[in-house]
Amino acid sequence: MREQRDGLAMNSIQRSILFSAIDRYGSLVLFMVATAVLSRLLSPAEFGVYAVVNAVTAVIGASFQEFGGGNYLIQKRELSPANVRSAFTVALGISIAIALLLFVLARALSDLFAEESLKRGIEVSALNFLLAPFSGTISALLRRDMQFGTLALCNFAASVAVALVSIGLAIAGFSYMAPVWGALAGSVSLTLALLASHRDFGALRPSLHECRDIVSFGLYSSGVSVINVFYNLAPQLFLARIMDFMSVGLYSRAINLTQTFDKLVTQVLNPVIMPVIVARRQAGDDLKAVYLDAIELLSAAHWPFLIFVAIMARPIIAIWLGETWLEVVPLVRLLCIANTALFAACLSYPMLVAVGSVRDALVSSFISLPPSLLVIFAASFFGVQAVAASAVLTLPFQAAVAIYFIGRHLGLKPTDITRTLMKSGIVTVVTAFGTSGCAALTEAGMLTSLGGLASGLGVAALCWWLGLLMTGHPLLHHLHIAAAGLARVAPKLRPSRSAL
Repeated sequence: MREQRDGLAMNSIQRSILFSAIDRYGSLVLFMVATAVLSRLLSPAEFGVYAVVNAVTAVIGASFQEFGGGNYLIQKRELSPANVRSAFTVALGISIAIALLLFVLARALSDLFAEESLKRGIEVSALNFLLAPFSGTISALLRRDMQFGTLALCNFAASVAVALVSIGLAIAGFSYMAPVWGALAGSVSLTLALLASHRDFGALRPSLHECRDIVSFGLYSSGVSVINVFYNLAPQLFLARIMDFMSVGLYSRAINLTQTFDKLVTQVLNPVIMPVIVARRQAGDDLKAVYLDAIELLSAAHWPFLIFVAIMARPIIAIWLGETWLEVVPLVRLLCIANTALFAACLSYPMLVAVGSVRDALVSSFISLPPSLLVIFAASFFGVQAVAASAVLTLPFQAAVAIYFIGRHLGLKPTDITRTLMKSGIVTVVTAFGTSGCAALTEAGMLTSLGGLASGLGVAALCWWLGLLMTGHPLLHHLHIAAAGLARVAPKLRPSRSAL
């Protein structure tokens, strides 16, 4: 009976990950195409203005939006209609306040960065917050119920809207406002699609019956969110204030490429991680073993991917963004090396929530991020490359603090982490060795950028696979299981009509 239950649970997880992958990969393809087109229509300075608009609205929004956010609805053991309605009501009230605050502050913020065009961009971006409570509440409920097929369709529709509107307006000469209006079009499309698919409007009725419980969770969750969002966007804000908007544009493009793994893998898993870890905790599983297994699997994909991007950065940039963006190459390489420290980052918050210590998530952020911000701020006076180089110091420090707090609850020792990551390190070295040969041929002019990238991909994939075989890495076993499971459950993967 237990084996049957475990088998059903595994099928559910595989289905969830598959639909999440379809969602993220479809959105990623559209993002890559849209970015390639927009990079040829907009200058680095115009991208810089858009990046600052996005950064300002994201930081202010993160300050409050986790009150009643998706994480509260997902982690709640017993979720009542009153919980959902109260969460929606709190989120709606706060989102309206954020939108009004951004309208009021738009002029002051544009003066702060000495850029008049920021005002209009911030005002338009503020409209997104009026839609967020509707899409956020329904998305959280669908994630809790593992209805990732429905989510995938809705998110893909929104991504299509973003790409079409952004490109169309850029061609029409809307400059930096093209992606701003595109983002708003995506929010409208996502909200309408979710409302049409969910159809349970009772969850969106106003209520404050459970607001105390929501605020109690939100105080810590919101604190974690705002400090992490501000940290991620701080380099762009510092560069805009101290240097120029061209530096912001270059850094934002470098970040986009560096975070491709997050879009390919981490963001596929993110919607599933929290529900799965909470379910494993409730089932009485050993979370230490769960954590170590997860970082071993993640690092075997994360590290080789980042090293590949670092080595092949020049042909990737030349093909994707164009020759005018080659200044991004050294930034990408520095950021890729720094980001290897974040192999377990996507597990930190869900794991601390699962062990009932969301407070530690906030404490660890307060310990690691303020010193990191000081380093970035100091580096910003020396230019965009110094800011990228500062990540080589700050990201390993943040990773160490997060693992320390998780280790206190799970009984982890440094030797546990080292042993777990040993095989992934070998796989990464083997992958890097093969990729370097193709990069050298490309740099020497013996291969074109396209030929070098294509051959590099093939050689890297072969070396990665050989590394998995040589080390007997557990990821290899999981890939076989996933392939077999996919073939077995493929006929059942269509979302049910009731879910649509």
